[in-house]
Amino acid sequence: MLKALTSETLASGNELIAIVNHRRIPAVKHLYIGGYGPGIVTVGGDLTRVAAASFLAAHPTLPVLYAVGELERGWLTAYTVGEEGLSPLDEQPSEGDSPCHVAVDPTGTLLAAANYGDGTAVVYHLDSGGAFEGEPIVLRHEGSGPDPDRQAGPHAHEAVFHDGLLHVSDLGTDEIRRYRPDGTPLAPITMGPGTGPRHFAFTGSHLYVAGELGGTVTLVEGERRTVVPASGQPGENAPSHLELAGGLVYVANRGPNTISVLRDDLSVVAEVSSGGDWPRHFAIDGDRMYVANQRSGTVNVFALKDGIPEPTGQAYEVESPACVLIT
Repeated sequence: MLKALTSETLASGNELIAIVNHRRIPAVKHLYIGGYGPGIVTVGGDLTRVAAASFLAAHPTLPVLYAVGELERGWLTAYTVGEEGLSPLDEQPSEGDSPCHVAVDPTGTLLAAANYGDGTAVVYHLDSGGAFEGEPIVLRHEGSGPDPDRQAGPHAHEAVFHDGLLHVSDLGTDEIRRYRPDGTPLAPITMGPGTGPRHFAFTGSHLYVAGELGGTVTLVEGERRTVVPASGQPGENAPSHLELAGGLVYVANRGPNTISVLRDDLSVVAEVSSGGDWPRHFAIDGDRMYVANQRSGTVNVFALKDGIPEPTGQAYEVESPACVLIT
């Protein structure tokens, strides 16, 4: 089910040692891979069977992991992380169709999820043990965009807690929706028509947004918008994940199957192959990047040299990976 390509994989305690090209390389101690296969893969551990666990999140202070169940009747599941692996802790409905993202606020008291299918976002309170507590705050939305096939209605794609507010990207309405923790809506951050905002990240007063439909990256500075192509390659591109690290902007490009590296002003540093087909997500841990190539069924490992991903020759075979979580 899981192996490192061109390597023999061994589990020693809680640490995975991959022997790649006859060299012993310590891997991260807690690497989880979610997706559309049989469940959550713990590298060096067991498979936790659960349907459509396409996104994962960790509690900031407790050994608790959260997973979406991206189904028409969506679910959110909490797991306790222990020596024996992941143990079910709690489960609640996502209050919408096809949850595709989940996040926990920095205090560990709130959890939010984005339901792509109907655009609903939901907020749950968490108790002192990381379980769901009380009734959910359900955040429904209306609106549309210029693309009749993809923007006929709202499609919530990512939930991010930032600066005391909940931000929700809406691919269908070209907005970053904003809410107070009690669910009170605030004026949204508007994007250009047809952008299709997917994943986004803040640094200071700057907001960077991957536009799935427009194939773009947008830098939002107050009312100013700077928009650039996410990839320099020809053909269609559906950017997926965006992440900031080391003063650089990283974007995964589905179609070109590349990772773009941009400076904070969106000028291009590099664009490299993702190592597979349809890079849906990636995670950065120090000088390593782990890219989930959904259609080729691999999580490819890169070394970051001066911020630029370089292939290590290491990859993990995982059925339809959609998310990488490092704790």
